[in-house]
Amino acid sequence: MTTIENEKVAMVHYRGTFPEDGEEFDSSHGGEPLGYLVGATPPNMIPGFEREMMGAEVGEKREFTLMAEDAYGEQTDEAVMDIPATEFPEDLEMELGMTLMSAMGPFRIVGITDTTVKCDFNHPLAGRALKFEVEVVDVRDASAEEKEHGHVHGEGGHHH
Repeated sequence: MTTIENEKVAMVHYRGTFPEDGEEFDSSHGGEPLGYLVGATPPNMIPGFEREMMGAEVGEKREFTLMAEDAYGEQTDEAVMDIPATEFPEDLEMELGMTLMSAMGPFRIVGITDTTVKCDFNHPLAGRALKFEVEVVDVRDASAEEKEHGHVHGEGGHHH
């Protein structure tokens, strides 16, 4: 039986919830299973998820809760920045809570004045404990191309 280990491609169905209230924040059910290259650098998965799934076999189900430091980390004040309003397109209608993309990744608008926009670059799930229910659908050897690129490719090869 093939197990999840470094340089394998793991295909899993998962459901992610907040342990305090059971609210679902993400799920692969109703869609394709999630595939990830185990042990990739940079990692394809949050550290605790990959660690908890090591050694799992096809058909195995695992349930675990990750504290923030093993998931998306703690929220940090350094990730909240004031950016001059002139840096944003004039025709952009900004609203509090809106999520936008930048070269630094996604961010949320948490404050707006006439001259500055306060942007929060913390991951939306930072600071939260996360519970996962995971079922291993398939495990296979990663191709040379997947290892070289550091991530899983779809059927038929390279799909970026």
